[in-house]
Amino acid sequence: MVPFLSLYAYPLLPLLPSVPLPPAPEPTKPQPELLTVATTTMAPAAMAFQALTFSPLPLHLPTGRRRVRVLAVTADQPPPPPQSSPSEPANSPSRLLRELAERKKAVSPKKKHPPRRFILKPPLDDERLTQRFLNSPQLSLKSLPLLSSCLPSSPLSAADRTWMDEYLLEAKQALGYPLAPSETLGEGDDCPARHFDVLLYLVFQHLDPSCERTRTRHVRNGHSRLWFLGQFVLELAFSEFFLQRYPRESPGPMRERVFALIGKRMLPRWIKAASLHNLVFPYDDLDRMIRKDREPPTKAVFWALFGAIYLCFGMPEVYRVLFEAFGMDPEEESCQPKLRRQLEDVDYVSVEFEKRQLTWQDVAAYRPPEDALFAHPRLFRACVPPGMHRFRGNIWDFDNRPKVMNILGYPLPMNDKIPEITEARNIELGLGLQLCFMHPSKYKFEHPRFCFERLEYVGQKIQDLVLAERLLMKHLDAPGRWLAEKHRRLLMNKYCGRYLRDKHLHHYIIYGETVQDRFEHNRRLRNPSTTAVQQAIHGLSYCVYGKPDVRRLMFEVFDFEQVQPKAV
Repeated sequence: MVPFLSLYAYPLLPLLPSVPLPPAPEPTKPQPELLTVATTTMAPAAMAFQALTFSPLPLHLPTGRRRVRVLAVTADQPPPPPQSSPSEPANSPSRLLRELAERKKAVSPKKKHPPRRFILKPPLDDERLTQRFLNSPQLSLKSLPLLSSCLPSSPLSAADRTWMDEYLLEAKQALGYPLAPSETLGEGDDCPARHFDVLLYLVFQHLDPSCERTRTRHVRNGHSRLWFLGQFVLELAFSEFFLQRYPRESPGPMRERVFALIGKRMLPRWIKAASLHNLVFPYDDLDRMIRKDREPPTKAVFWALFGAIYLCFGMPEVYRVLFEAFGMDPEEESCQPKLRRQLEDVDYVSVEFEKRQLTWQDVAAYRPPEDALFAHPRLFRACVPPGMHRFRGNIWDFDNRPKVMNILGYPLPMNDKIPEITEARNIELGLGLQLCFMHPSKYKFEHPRFCFERLEYVGQKIQDLVLAERLLMKHLDAPGRWLAEKHRRLLMNKYCGRYLRDKHLHHYIIYGETVQDRFEHNRRLRNPSTTAVQQAIHGLSYCVYGKPDVRRLMFEVFDFEQVQPKAV
C-alpha cells in the first residue's frame, strides 16, 4: 500500500528547495490511505510510485507564495503484482505458479476437516471380525432367526446391566409381567420369552444426546430396529381387530379409528396412563414439554415396546397390553370416525359376527380348530362375505380363475386327512381370488362388501410386516432408520402395481361396464387399481395359508426385492 504523502505536481519539483522528507509511518493494519492530489497537474501513477521508492527526495519550495487547492481522496489500492523478470513471458507456468502462491498467502481460509463419523476406519482383520461375530448375541439363536436379529449386536456392558437392575422392575410391573428375571422362563434358549429382559431394556433406550450409554452402537441400533418392527405389528393388530369387530364397515372408518388410537398425538397419553413416562423422560415433566420434544421419543418407545412383545410373546399379548395395560377403548368418543354417507348393506355376514360384537379378548384368545379350512378362518369370513357363492361357476370363474391360480402357484399342496376339506378350501380360494379382482366400480354401490377393499386393507398391513421381518433378518447390523427407508422404497405403490402387471394379471380385473374403457386405457386410473389388487392377493393368501405363503408370493412369485434374473 502507498504510504501517506503529500505530492505536488511533477513539473514544479525542480523549483523547490531541498527539504528532507519525514519518514513514512509503518501501517499497523490495512486501511484506506489519503492521497493529496494537486488540482493543477496530476502526476502519473507510475511516476508517483517511482517517487515514493527513492528517499530522501530533494524538494525545492517556491520563493513566492502560491495558492494551491488540495483535494483529499480515499483510495483502496491493491498490493502491486509481483514483478516478473523481463525474460519470462506473460503466460509462463513459473510466473503463474508464483502469482497463485502469492494469492494463497493473502487469503487462506480455515480448512474444514470432515466429522469423525465420516472418516473411514481400517477394516478389522479376519480374526477380530470372526471373534466379533461369534460373540454377537444375534448369532446365538438358530431356531428363532427374527428374534435373534433384533438382539443387540454385542454383549451388554456394565452400564447397561446397571440400568436394568435399577429400572426394569418398574417397567415390568407397569406392563403386568412377573418380576422374576426372564431367563428363568421356559426351558432352553429356544424359548423366546427368555430374552424379554434384554429387549425390554432396549425399548427404553431412545437416543438421548446427553447420555453416553444410549449412543453406543449396539444400544442405538437395537432400539431403532425394535421400533421399525413395532410400527407394522401395531398396524396389523388393529386391522385384524377392527375387521372382525366391524364386519360391515369399509376400511376408511377403520383407518380413522386406528389413527385416533395410536396417532403420535395420542401416544404421550397412553405412556402416562401406563405409568411409563418416568422411564421415557426421567428428568422432564411430560405435561409441560412441547410437542416436538415429547412426541418423537414417545413414539419410538411405544413402537419398540410392541416390537419386543410381539417377538417374545406373540400377537395375543400385543392385544392384552394395548387394551389392558394402556387402557385403550375402541368405543371412546374421540376414537369414532367422522360421519359419512353409508351405503346400505343388505348382504349377510358370517354367523359368528351376527350374534354379538367381538371384543379384544375374543380376538386375542381365538384359536382355529384343527380341521379348519384356513390359517385364519375368522379373518377370512370377515373379509369374504358368504354371498360370494353366487359367483361360483360364472364366466370369470370358468375362464380366468385357472389362469390366475396357475400364475400364483395355487392351490398349494396340503396334508388334509379328509379329501372334502381340500376341495372346500380350493372352492373358497377361487371365490376369494375373484373377490380380489373385483373393482369397487362393479358392485359396491348395491353391495358394499363385494369388492377387494377389506382384503386390500389386511394385505397392505401383512406385506408391510413380512418385508420388515425380511429386512431385519437380512441386514443384521443396519439401524432402523436405514431399514425404514429401504422398506419404503421397496413397497412404493407404483412398484406393487408394476409387479402385478409384469405377471399380466391386470387383464383379469373386473371393472364396472361404465368405467372399464377408462380404466384399461388410462394409466393414472389403472395403476392404483392394480396396486390394490396386488395387496388384496396378499391379504387372501394370509387368511387362507398364513404368513409363509405371503413370503412366497412376495419374494418368489412377484420378486419384490428384484433379485431374480429377468427373461431376455
